[in-house]
Amino acid sequence: MMDYKKTLNDFIFYIIAEKGLLRNTVLAYKADVLKFINFAEKKRVPLESFEHNDITDFLWEMKTKGLKPRSIFRVMESLRQFYKFLNSEDLTENNPTLYLAAPRIPENLPDVLTFDEVDLLLNSVNDYDEVHVRNKAMLELLYATGLRVSELINLKFSDINLEDCFLRIIGKGSKERLVPFGNKAKIFIDIYLKKRKRCLSVDDHIFISRLGKKLSRIEFWRQLKNIAKNTGINKNITPHTLRHSFATHLLKGGADIRFVQEMLGHVSITTTQIYTHLDKDRIVQQHKKFHPRG
Repeated sequence: MMDYKKTLNDFIFYIIAEKGLLRNTVLAYKADVLKFINFAEKKRVPLESFEHNDITDFLWEMKTKGLKPRSIFRVMESLRQFYKFLNSEDLTENNPTLYLAAPRIPENLPDVLTFDEVDLLLNSVNDYDEVHVRNKAMLELLYATGLRVSELINLKFSDINLEDCFLRIIGKGSKERLVPFGNKAKIFIDIYLKKRKRCLSVDDHIFISRLGKKLSRIEFWRQLKNIAKNTGINKNITPHTLRHSFATHLLKGGADIRFVQEMLGHVSITTTQIYTHLDKDRIVQQHKKFHPRG
């Protein structure tokens, strides 16, 4: 019988070294597999002898404890990776996860701003002191590039090329991508940098607080909430709303989905495809325009 503690530690090393997963994902996988190991010990069945029914019993137990379909889906993926590891290490020839049916996950479509709402939001920052100009530059850059808020606040001077208007981004999984931005964003970044005080941070971040330190994501979120409140837009506007709007508006304008995938830093195109579901009007128009009986 395998040493479960050692096996779990080896598995964690495997998904860090071989898969390059993020810390939060690694912790989630570890917690899922630990629960699974505890279940196996309670059931008194060695993992190498587990069958399909044993896996479904474990998933059912997770469901009865209140786990939602999305979380159960993640647990299933954790177990798939775990058994893949066990197989690769010749710890078992068995893989009871092969034919697991994924739970039906309700589709939560993100809030997206219209073109007019984006204009209203971006044009609502009119003051020209350092903080307001910083906020304006950040909002323009978010909408111009579709960055994640963590990528935005971590931008350094070495990441931006103002002359050619592109950013070098290290995203999830340490994947590097180049993201262009337009003239509007460039103009307000230039204005901000002329007003910006000397950065006190040794990391040389572009967007800083009043104290000259790197701006936190919480502070930027708070600033955005205050700006959005004054626009009267009746939507829950977060930094991610501009990312969603960026992707949706690009696709609505006819951009190739693989270009949008690259800009967003999505590993899988299926993640990007959610934005094609948001523009039902365009789908109807395209059908009417191109179908012979439209």
